[in-house]
Amino acid sequence: MTHHSTHPTPPDHQHPHSEKAAGHPNEHPGGHPGSDLNKHPHGKGGPPTAIDDEGTPACRLIAWEVTRSCNLACRHCRAEAHMEPYPGELSTEECKALIDTFPQVGDPIIIFTGGEPLLRHDIFELVSYANDKGLRCVMAPNGTLITAENARQIKEAGIQRCSISIDGPNAASHDPFRGGEGAFDAALRGIQHLKDAGLEFQINTTVTRNNMHNFKEIFHLAEDLGAAAWHIFLLVPTGRAASIREEVIGAEEYEQVLNWFYDFRKTTNMHLKATCAPHYYRIMRQRAAEEGVPVSRENFGMDAMTRGCLGGTGFCFISHTGQVQPCGYLDLDCGQVKQTPFPEIWKNSKPFKQFRNPADYEGKCGPCEFHRVCGGCRARAQTMRGNYMAEEPLCSYTPRKLRAKAE
Repeated sequence: MTHHSTHPTPPDHQHPHSEKAAGHPNEHPGGHPGSDLNKHPHGKGGPPTAIDDEGTPACRLIAWEVTRSCNLACRHCRAEAHMEPYPGELSTEECKALIDTFPQVGDPIIIFTGGEPLLRHDIFELVSYANDKGLRCVMAPNGTLITAENARQIKEAGIQRCSISIDGPNAASHDPFRGGEGAFDAALRGIQHLKDAGLEFQINTTVTRNNMHNFKEIFHLAEDLGAAAWHIFLLVPTGRAASIREEVIGAEEYEQVLNWFYDFRKTTNMHLKATCAPHYYRIMRQRAAEEGVPVSRENFGMDAMTRGCLGGTGFCFISHTGQVQPCGYLDLDCGQVKQTPFPEIWKNSKPFKQFRNPADYEGKCGPCEFHRVCGGCRARAQTMRGNYMAEEPLCSYTPRKLRAKAE
């Protein structure tokens, strides 16, 4: 399982066509990777809420890999996870001490992810502890280990939403990608247990060449299951996914998928979100301008209030050993919580400061007029260009300034 392909969007993420937000007051979620970013909005691509006089942005979403162990071996797993325990995992007390620091960086939503978070023996103790601190908690299990009993425990501990990854409309298409026969049926059983427990869930789908043609079927499955949201995730070729680069769509296909997604979202009241797809926020504005539609929360929900890549600006990832990263796909050591308090890492990490400064972006990303609402995928820049500050490799757009120079 990958953390991005499992980020749940907490409740209260209003879709532009719905009359009211579903669920509880609250939402990356998984914007980023999917969230309601409701408490600390960017505005229309504007700066995020600062937490100090130096302008450090509030952290609004933390994906926390509480364990890297997993019972599946997904073909695209950025962690290349396996079932056996991993050394160096944070202890219960270290985890609680880390949770104590989260409110110091804002009011972040905490995604308990993995690996498979249900394999961690103290998972409900940690969720309850975070929930008691007033933190909004969501979980990203793969669904196959959910039972009637632990579904009730998930809800009682304080989880507001779970995300379950479905990458095909049936077992024949889903199971091979997830690396285990029976994964599809087990995930559906897990979803039913969540529903029986009264727990909200969303469906996440990783986009590959092999499943693009099944998108409508996957969406209708999510709809039939009663999902609160459907999030598509554009594949980042790292971890096991590096060996399936042939399934990564190209720049032109990327544009086509995101334009299709823009149009498709108009046909449903379900909340839809494109994640690990920062140029969607450019495309959304381009298409809205063509249609004469204001990019407002009323018309586009929280998509109008956030940006594409939130790594280091509103989001971060914490590994099972306590390494802080911009996201799970970008294995960049921005600090170790066992050595440096998390709030100091969030504030002072050199890569995070680079991500917050448009002048540090190379190639066409820096001068792009859509920089503040896109930012390009830093993980793809690293894995495909060897430089996390390079321009987004899968963007076909030429910024206005560069077009003017060429003329």
